[in-house]
Amino acid sequence: MNKIKIAYCVLTFVLCLCGTNADMFSQNFWITNDNAAHNIVWEGRLKNRIDFLTDTLCEGRATGTRGSSEAAFWITDKFRQAGLLPFGGHFARHIYAGHGLVGHNIIGMLPGSLTKPCDSYIIVGAHYDHLGILGGKMYPGADNNASGVAALLSLNDMFSAMKKAGRAYGKSLIFVAFDAEELNMAGSGAFWKMIEDGELTDPLSGKPVTKDKICAMVNIEQIGSTLSPLKSGRKDYLIALGNNTLERGKQDLLSRCNLFYGTVLELSETYYGSEKFTELFYGMSDQKVFAENGIPAVFFTSGITMNTFKTYDTVQTLDLEILRRRIILIYHWIEKLIAD
Repeated sequence: MNKIKIAYCVLTFVLCLCGTNADMFSQNFWITNDNAAHNIVWEGRLKNRIDFLTDTLCEGRATGTRGSSEAAFWITDKFRQAGLLPFGGHFARHIYAGHGLVGHNIIGMLPGSLTKPCDSYIIVGAHYDHLGILGGKMYPGADNNASGVAALLSLNDMFSAMKKAGRAYGKSLIFVAFDAEELNMAGSGAFWKMIEDGELTDPLSGKPVTKDKICAMVNIEQIGSTLSPLKSGRKDYLIALGNNTLERGKQDLLSRCNLFYGTVLELSETYYGSEKFTELFYGMSDQKVFAENGIPAVFFTSGITMNTFKTYDTVQTLDLEILRRRIILIYHWIEKLIAD
């Protein structure tokens, strides 16, 4: 156990003696065997997954194309391998993205507990579509958003591994790989309509996942780069927009996890210090429809870079070691959100 964890244990014990909320600060809440989860994600595995999504086979993953279907089949297989449960017997759901284009959202659930069905959920999403081939040139979209999909799949695997190790949670996780984000966020819009229409039913209980049962939405997009650092210039940073939409008692969880688990990333809750750009950027991805409907929604990103929407947005431009640390931090943060 490192010095940071020892110090935190002492603080936890003192707080408990002083009457602080025992559930929030109990040792079981923070002190776990992290290796089983941490060992699931490594740089080589992240590279392999991003390599596949940016390969010519996927043709830039434009909605409605053969390359998009290849990516969707591959993501579906990863969901199945992680032991997620499909909704309605199928992981893939057709969506209509306009202009005659048909895409697919990939949706799966990891139950918080198999012995005691959960009636509350956290949604974790990342869009897998990109620009495809334009003017004869392929836009691979490594950072935007193969990096987010690699993070999503890593989180699938990490939580699945901990479930197999006997971990149980008070909330279930719904993982979604959204299509058609680049087409006015048609994928997340279609997913929300499923919720409104009562079509998203829990694979275990058969009950609809309704708005009041969704505790939070987590969206991950463009999270693999270190090319747009914060003011300090540090490469190891992470932007988390919408953290203030969580209930007050949970708004410091990210910074606490960052310290306790040793990821020690530089964190920002604004888009490079600008209130206007924070509001603008927060409304430009798949968390938007959830936020508009009153669901607390947190958006993780490493920001727009000079490679965004360029043909040279490739895996070679990403920092996989920093990406891994970002994923580990998000994992522990989500784990705290679903613990009670």
